[in-house]
Amino acid sequence: MQPIRVGDVTIHRIVEQEQPLFDAFKFFPDLTPEILAENAWLTPRFITADHKLNLCVQSYLVQTPHHNILIDTCVGNHKPRPAPRQFWDMLDYPDWERNFAATGLTPNDIDFVMCTHLHIDHVGWNTKLDNGRWVPTFPKARYLFSDRELAYWTETAREDATKAPWMADSVLPIVSAGQADQVKSEHQFSDLVSLFPTPGHTIDHFSVRVGREGADAIITGDMVHSPLQVKYPEFGMFSDYDSKQAGATRRKVFAACCDTPTLVCTAHFPSPSTVRIKRDGDGFKCVEA
Repeated sequence: MQPIRVGDVTIHRIVEQEQPLFDAFKFFPDLTPEILAENAWLTPRFITADHKLNLCVQSYLVQTPHHNILIDTCVGNHKPRPAPRQFWDMLDYPDWERNFAATGLTPNDIDFVMCTHLHIDHVGWNTKLDNGRWVPTFPKARYLFSDRELAYWTETAREDATKAPWMADSVLPIVSAGQADQVKSEHQFSDLVSLFPTPGHTIDHFSVRVGREGADAIITGDMVHSPLQVKYPEFGMFSDYDSKQAGATRRKVFAACCDTPTLVCTAHFPSPSTVRIKRDGDGFKCVEA
């Protein structure tokens, strides 16, 4: 995959998997057959003929003149994932490691890992299995977590580990290793990288802005899952913490970046996954970049 250039920043997509995964009507509770029929452009690229969402699961590697930053770390290999995510149970995919290596970097070259939120498909490669123990995959990196996000999921796992099994193998080992930095979801990391709050999908989700005005990109995390939520920002999805808040977040972010050069780098849109946002009536639309 060709790197993306944004001013002084280079962005690499590191794809773990791309395939139909969830039933679209279960994923988006507000989706109806009538709305899908009105949006035939979604089929078959974004929604298959049998109503499955085509989703990409990927990381973004951001290279600035000073830092190598990995944003989100997918599902990961060799990790037990019970129902209802059994399609991610004990993965043994070569793609993520191969695509990471294609950037020319090694795990030792990563300075920072940023997790936009602490869901199962955004933290997996944080750790690897080493002699029966989960250890940080990136031994020299500092891992940035939202303080409220980390507190929420740590407490969730403490109360019932089955509700967040990924915490035990993909997040808490980072804390135990002393490599975790807790930050606010609004955080100026450097002159070229900042976090900004995009809550709703989870309690304190953040997205990442890179570059400078006029030559910038937003790495969304799960602020948006599908072009359907660009056209209908208020469309929630089944695992949102607060779908109403998530819809307000999308509308605010899209209104700010629509009809501008800002590149939107999504976590889950099918390849090439990068779009620009245009105004479209009361909503918005995507134009592939």
